[in-house]
Amino acid sequence: MIQATGLVKCFDNHRALDGFSINVPKGSVYGLVGPNGAGKSTFLRHAAGIYKQDSGSLLIDGQPIFENTAVKSKISYIPDDLFFFIQASQRDMMKFYKGIYPNFNTERYEKLKEVFKLDEKTPIRKFSKGMQKQSAFWLSLCMMPEILLLDEPVDGLDPVMRRQIWSLILSDVAERGTTVLVSSHNLRELEDVCDHVGIVHGGKMLLERSLSDMQGNTVKLQIIPKEGSELPPQLEILHESSTGRMKTLIVRGTPMEISAIAHASEPVYYELMPLTLEEIFIYELGGVDYAVSEIIL
Repeated sequence: MIQATGLVKCFDNHRALDGFSINVPKGSVYGLVGPNGAGKSTFLRHAAGIYKQDSGSLLIDGQPIFENTAVKSKISYIPDDLFFFIQASQRDMMKFYKGIYPNFNTERYEKLKEVFKLDEKTPIRKFSKGMQKQSAFWLSLCMMPEILLLDEPVDGLDPVMRRQIWSLILSDVAERGTTVLVSSHNLRELEDVCDHVGIVHGGKMLLERSLSDMQGNTVKLQIIPKEGSELPPQLEILHESSTGRMKTLIVRGTPMEISAIAHASEPVYYELMPLTLEEIFIYELGGVDYAVSEIIL
């Protein structure tokens, strides 16, 4: 659906994208995660057709996106920094988008009034940040997009509205096969909604997999080795900490593989635990000098 290979984008002397590649399957909810300045928002602007890459390939359904009106009509993009005409009300913006997007669904717009409950006559600039986000989602969902690009999408929304919006999005994924590419620092939330995840660092894709594969190939192991024994050398340890004799290891491998290695070492005790997406993010980036440091106050 969305396929980028070797994308490069420079701003003056800064390479915001440095050989960036990604493969977003059709109908997936793909979470794009990474530290600030990693290149996530820059890529989303390329996928929306706002930026043109300096080199590399970016295709949506096999077609280039930049200045391609037919492809752009299938895409809705909600950036972190929202745009609206300064005097425009919700109703004004609805009429504007209805004239641009051929699949804009007026009937759905009317039905979603019950969800968002915004005053259609008030200029959007007078809304709070959270209300402006609601306005953007109301309009975007009515465009009936095949691809929904989201940059920090639910920042500023209360928990009830966050859940409501994700429910609407996931319904479109299930019923219409909508493809969602979302960048967010809220990894706990992404873990609940995404089926694919890409970790970005330094303008490059560090790792991309289905979330189930990612969680199934990294394990937290707590182990007390038997007296006088070292840790099994077969373990590919990403991180290690100790509390007394108990060692907590972040280890690459499947639970079955790690359990077999740990058991064969005849430890006093061992236990395997699944990692959260946040833990995987921290320890994967720890391998590229992005480890979390201890700060002593």
